[in-house]
Amino acid sequence: MSVAKFFIPSVNTLGTGAVDAAADDILQLGFKRALIVTDKVLVEVGLVAQVVDKLATRGLETVVFDGTQPNPTVGNVNDGLALLKENQCDFVISLGGGSPHDCAKGIALVAANGGDIRDYEGVDKSAKPQLPLVAINTTAGTASEMTRFCIITDEDRHIKMAIVDKNTTPILSVNDPQLMVGKPKSLTAATGMDALTHAVEAYVSIAANPITDACAEKAITLIADNLRKAVADGTDIDARDQMAYAQFLAGMAFNNASLGYVHAMAHQLGGFYDLPHGVCNAILLPHVQAYNAQVVPGRLADVARCMGIDTTGMTDAEGAEAALNAIRELSKDIGIPANLTELGVKEEDIPTLATNALNDACGLTNPKQASHDEISAIFRGAL
Repeated sequence: MSVAKFFIPSVNTLGTGAVDAAADDILQLGFKRALIVTDKVLVEVGLVAQVVDKLATRGLETVVFDGTQPNPTVGNVNDGLALLKENQCDFVISLGGGSPHDCAKGIALVAANGGDIRDYEGVDKSAKPQLPLVAINTTAGTASEMTRFCIITDEDRHIKMAIVDKNTTPILSVNDPQLMVGKPKSLTAATGMDALTHAVEAYVSIAANPITDACAEKAITLIADNLRKAVADGTDIDARDQMAYAQFLAGMAFNNASLGYVHAMAHQLGGFYDLPHGVCNAILLPHVQAYNAQVVPGRLADVARCMGIDTTGMTDAEGAEAALNAIRELSKDIGIPANLTELGVKEEDIPTLATNALNDACGLTNPKQASHDEISAIFRGAL
């Protein structure tokens, strides 16, 4: 086995009351003024004000940037960066789900390294650590609060750029299930399936190792046991807590084993049509894993077992098929659309989508490398 590196924030605070504990930690870090990167919805529901108040009582100044879009753009990064410089902020706080976290990473990376966020597309393109970033999570899905992945939409090219850079890792991540209570069913479902995709793709990745395997397996089990509950009752604090742990474990897995073609393809759908990332992942997941079953059926049979399927007496191929069926059943139960056609994806766009997917860094660790025709066929199969 080749040398493995394991990336994770140096401090990670989880559980009910984590936000208050994190506010104390931030104070001890000695920062003075934060740029809070969030979105307008979280401002409207009062969540941003809660965090601002907790920091203010500890003597910390804040400036709020609420211009993050659901698929954060180069323009969002530039606008946030201008506000940061104007107010001479010395660190960044992201508050929200994957979009604010990714936008904040882009802002913090360019603040420290200069240039344009487009300069950092790819793997480890930056020279210096980003401005210190504290990531406070409000959804159980993307794990962007603790990863070195940053996904930014380039509006000019209509693609999502995958920035995979150790220097985008936050210094502190926060997962408090109280911030996740009451989130809409559709958001809970989409982010939960995003987390499942992270775990499955990391588990079948060519860069997997025993540490990432352990994280992925536990994440899959927790998601299979708790996602339906969290979608059915958004106030179920135990289900929310278990999903927060699940998505964090999935993040630990993919942050170090990377991902595969599900994400490489979903990024293109998000960039081209501005579609929700988790929903795209959920629809593509069984289709891509059916392709991967040609080379890693045993790994997918393990996924089935983690999802509670009794695979006794099954061949690896049968176990893999059981995993695909379990994934499809979970998606259906929580209201994920059945196919890409329901999202407005058009067959005539597939050649472009496939070309861009093959250029996405996430595909490099897929267990089987695909041709343009094969990626196109997977897209068509998901229509």
